[in-house]
Order: sequence, then C-alpha cells, then structure tokens
Amino acid sequence: MTWVWELLRAVVGTVLIFTGVAVVAAMFGVLLERKIAGWIQSRLGPKHVGPQGLLQTIADTLKLLQKENIVPKNADRLIFASAVIVVPLAALLDYVVIPFGTAGGRPLIFRDLNVGVLYFAATSSLVVVGILMAGWGSNNKYALLGGLRSAAQMVSYEIPIGLALITVAMQAGSLSTLAIVNAQTGPGHLWYVLTQPISFLIFLTAATAEVNRTPFDLVEAESELVAGYFSEYTGMRFALFQLGEYGEMFAMAAMAVTLFLGGWHGPGLPSVLWFVIKLYVLIFVFMWVRWTYPRFRIDQLLNFSWKFLIPLALLNLVVTAFFVMVVHG
Repeated sequence: MTWVWELLRAVVGTVLIFTGVAVVAAMFGVLLERKIAGWIQSRLGPKHVGPQGLLQTIADTLKLLQKENIVPKNADRLIFASAVIVVPLAALLDYVVIPFGTAGGRPLIFRDLNVGVLYFAATSSLVVVGILMAGWGSNNKYALLGGLRSAAQMVSYEIPIGLALITVAMQAGSLSTLAIVNAQTGPGHLWYVLTQPISFLIFLTAATAEVNRTPFDLVEAESELVAGYFSEYTGMRFALFQLGEYGEMFAMAAMAVTLFLGGWHGPGLPSVLWFVIKLYVLIFVFMWVRWTYPRFRIDQLLNFSWKFLIPLALLNLVVTAFFVMVVHG
C-alpha cells in the first residue's frame, strides 16, 4: 500500500501548499505590500475595510470572484485558459523541496530530493512558459510583447540564479536542500551569506527579475504595455496570475533562506518561527526595493545580466571551485 500513502501525502501536501501560498503569500502579502508602500511613500495605505484595513485583501478577492471572465473574440481559448493554471502551478511546485523546520526531530519538507536545487531551478523556470502562453493566446499585441519581454528577461536572469545555486551546492557538496542547511550549522560552520556574499547578492538581484518586480518589471510596464501579458485577463483569472507572482516571490525568498541564511536554525525560538522570521525579512527587502527604485529600460535590464551579473557569477564560481578543490580538498 506504499502507493496509497504516497498519493495521500501528495494530495495533503498540495492542499497545504496551495492554502499557504493563496492565503499567506498572496492575500497577506498584498496587504503587507500595500502597508509597506504607504509607509515608504508617507501615506496611510488601506484603512477602511476592517480594523486598520486588515480585511481589504479579502474584499478585493470577493470583488474579483464576482467579475465576469471575458475571453477575447479571436483568442486561442485553450492556450488562453491553460496559462492561468501553468503560472501558479509552477510557483506551487517550488515548495516541494523547501525545508521549513523540524518537528519531532524530523525535517518539515515534502520531499528531500538529492537534486533538490536542480528541481527548484527547473520548476521556477516554468513560469515563463505560462507567461508566453498568456501573451500568445490573448491575441493582443501588447500582451504578446509582454510575453516576449518575459522570455528575454527571465531566461537572462535564470543563468545567474543557476550559477549562484551551483556555487552554494559546490561548497556544501550536495544538491539536497536539507544537506545545504545542515552544512551551515555546527562548530566551525558559517551561514553561506558570510562565506558566499557575492552569490547571495546575485541570487537576490536575479530573483527580483525572475519574479518581475521593480526595478525589473519590464514584463508589466504599465506606461508601455497597459498590463503586459495579462492585459486581457479579468476576474479570478487575473487574480491567479497575481497568486503565481507572489507565490514565486515567497518561494525565491524561502530558497534564499535555505541556501544562505542557515534555513530554520537559530537560538531559542522554534525552528519554524526562525524560518518565518528570516523569510519575511527577505520579503521586506523585495518590497522595499520595489517602492524605492525606478524601472530599468529593456536594454539596461539585459545588459546588466549578460555583461555584469553572469561574468561576476562565473568568476565567483571559479574562485569557489579553487578553494573547494585546492585549499580545502
């Protein structure tokens, strides 16, 4: 009956991940960003729905549920509808290999894969497929342009993310996320944010571009593209794209905690609480950057990746390989 247990585990895991991403990452994340944006811009933010505006996101969700789902007349209906599933699904798949803490001496992770880092890189890159599907299927030139920009941007920034992941895996000696967390604990071991600060900065910068956030939100540049690849989406279809974006942002932050900040480890507090604290510190950084810096031009965006981030990541990889193989080997 092993297959029954695995099936049950998969179903329960899917429900938990979707609930966590939909409620915590999306609904609470949107409210948090509005409040942080208000604070940075010296305004109040949401105040009217619920105490201090705490129910504003719920009200917005109810409003979106009542909106009509419109399909453009000449759109490819199958691709148009499928894109809505691919984007949030890709974000949900990222959480399979992220360890959230321990309970009863066992790690809280859905699946400890020996290629967990590689799996994360593969699933996070699926978002661009859904975005391209949305742009093509909408039969809208602005949506198509947004999708093509997405392909150029996300493929460009997946390379420095991959190089940063390889660098950390090389130092830890494993592609397993659990092994990487454990390699940062114990006597004589430091968090990789201290031993790999360049990889940490490269990962955060490229992750910002990967989740299409300012100053790298060329996919959804309102001044040029209306709303980019989801210009033609309404109601909950529009909300599902936002769910995928926020889910991917939380997944990137969670992976950064796992790779560079010692995962769930910390003194005194429960392991899951430590993980959440570190996670929201990075989420705050993502939001802080969004409401502080202006948008790049498309040529600046691509040049920054190909001419600066990728050469820097390659140099850092070579230096790390030298120390791992020669100095410590």
